[in-house]
Order: sequence, then structure tokens, then C-alpha cells
Amino acid sequence: MSDSTREIPGVAQLELVSGVHLLHPEDMVLEAMLTGWGRQQLGGRGLQARTAEGRRTMVEQFRDFTNEYPWHWTAAHIDEWMTDLVVSHNRAPSTLRAYQGAVGLFMDYLLNPVYGWVDVCLERFGTHPTPILHDGNRREHLADYEGDPGRRPMTRDECQLLFDHIDERVERATRRGRKGALTAYRDSTLFKTIYGWGLRVSEASGLDAVDLYRNAKAPQFGRYGMVHVRKAKGTKGSGPRRRNVASIMPWAVESLEDYVVNIRPRYGFPTHPALWLTERGGRLRAREIEDRFALYREELGMPNELTPHCLRHSYVTHSIEDGVDPKFIQEQVGHLYASTTALYTAVSDDFANTMMLKAIDLAFDNDPGTQPLQQSGRR
Repeated sequence: MSDSTREIPGVAQLELVSGVHLLHPEDMVLEAMLTGWGRQQLGGRGLQARTAEGRRTMVEQFRDFTNEYPWHWTAAHIDEWMTDLVVSHNRAPSTLRAYQGAVGLFMDYLLNPVYGWVDVCLERFGTHPTPILHDGNRREHLADYEGDPGRRPMTRDECQLLFDHIDERVERATRRGRKGALTAYRDSTLFKTIYGWGLRVSEASGLDAVDLYRNAKAPQFGRYGMVHVRKAKGTKGSGPRRRNVASIMPWAVESLEDYVVNIRPRYGFPTHPALWLTERGGRLRAREIEDRFALYREELGMPNELTPHCLRHSYVTHSIEDGVDPKFIQEQVGHLYASTTALYTAVSDDFANTMMLKAIDLAFDNDPGTQPLQQSGRR
């Protein structure tokens, strides 16, 4: 084996000891294939361990379904597996593509001559892996959005109702001297922050008090002109990405400043880095944020499909309704593609009607055949 081949993670000769008799050759070779593929993903492609492990699990599920080894897999096996996942397990289209994608990547690895698995299979089993995915059975991304159709932005009235409800809880608890005022105050500011900066729940949970910065372009906001998100969602297989989110809603800035200056110190844990604290001095986790939102949603009788993530959708929708540049919003929420931001947008009827009337007026203004009539009418 050449030195250059030794440097490639996942090569068959590095996973199997040449000349050694295997007690259960099929199982041993399959395990060597999966191990080598894992090394190729981690060392060669630089993916995260959990991504490689998840893909291995999907391939193992396919192997269990077929009860065959990769060198016996056929396109028919893929067709049967997809049918079973749809009929028996009701898997979503995106899940089916993920399963197919994992198996496809594994087969690409086995069929790549650099890794030598075709030769190993021919030598030991007299056959070898063949392509099993093709244009006729590969799941395509046919729709722009395949998520839950019930997931939508909250309307402006719903957002206001939520914020007012939690603020009223603060006032009632404060007047009666009951516990819970501090928690409600934190929750009110938290959900206003998710909406005011278009954050994911995990991003909000991961914020530290030091993640608030000045923005030279918006000095009126002081140290609250920029929120630095250090644990933003990364691309598939990569680690978290960072981004800066500029403050554009003065009322949200005012709310956040009030919490940091007057409320957070009352928790009594000045050295804890987290922006959102629990009464026991821990970081408020994403699951707890979801639970707190569900509590207020039930108290208000709001639809069950609403979640804190809907506030992020609302940020995108309402900002675009207010005339903010969609490209700027795309950068604010950390979307790599404008099409992703577009999926978040569901403009209100009032906004749509306003845009329609503007379009009609513009059409009349630009239509030479209508200009004399308009001029006559103005007289």
C-alpha cells in the first residue's frame, strides 16, 4: 500500500488485516466498512461525530430491513424500504430523503476505487456493491416547504396579547407579594427578546450577559445595539455558527435593558454568565422555555400549534411588512439562502391588500391607455 493511500481515512486495507481468516467474514467486513466510512466522514470530511453516528444508524436500519449485506443490496431494496417507511411508519418526505441520503453516501464510499472495498468484496464473496439509487427511485425535494403546515407566524395581535398577559402576571404577583413576579418578568423579557431579534429558542437560551454590544451605527441603543449569537444553528454536519444581530426595535431594547439592569441582579448569582437565569442559579434551557410558553399559551387559549419559534417567524414577517430589506432580515436571522427566509414570511391580509392597491395604482400610472382618463378625472 502506498504512503499516499495510508493517509486516506477509511481505506479497506487499513480496516482489514490482510491474510487473516475471519470467523464471520460477512459481519466483520460490514463492520470494517462502517468503521472506515465513519473515519472518512470524521477525518476526511471533517463532519461532527453525531452526524456520522446518525448516518451510520440509518444505514444499519436499512441493513436490518433488507437482512442483506451491502454487496447484495439492490434498487428494489430501496423501493421496498421507502414504501415501508411511508405506509407503516408515516415518515415525512424530509425524513425519507435523509435516510436515502445516508445510504447513498455509504454506497458512494464503498464504490469509490480509492477505498478498495469493491476489490475486497470480489476477493472474499465473488460479488461487489452496485449503485442502488438512481433518478427513478431517489426522493426529490419537490416542495419549498415540507414542515408542519400548522406552524405559522403569530399575528401582531397575538404577540401583543402574549406580552400583555405576562406583564399582567408580573403586576398581580407584585401587588399581592407572591412568588413568581421575578420569573414572569424574566419570561416577558425573554419572549420579547426572541421576537425583537428573531432568535431561535436554543440561541436565546445560550445567550450570556456579555453577548450584548454597542453598535456604532445605532448609538442611541447603548450597549444593547447588537446581540452576539455564539451558538447559532450551523449547517448539517458542522458546528455552531456565530452571528451578530442588530437591534431594530427600540421597545425591545428598552425591555431588555430594564431586565439586565433591574431584574437579573435580583436572582443573586452575579458571577453566572447566563443572561436568562433560573431561581436556583442555573441557565434557563430550551426545553424550559418551550414549557413556559406552553403555560401562557394555554392560559390564553391560543392554538396548540403556536410555539416560541413562531415568534421568530413573526419577526421575519412583521419586519418585511414594515418595509425592512429582506436581505437584511436574511442576515439578521442567519439564513444562508433567501429562499429559507421567504418560507418564514406570511404577510397579513392588510399588508397584502396594501401591496395589491399599490401594484394596481402603478399599473394604471404606467399604462398609456389609462393616462388621459386619469388626467380628465383630475380636472
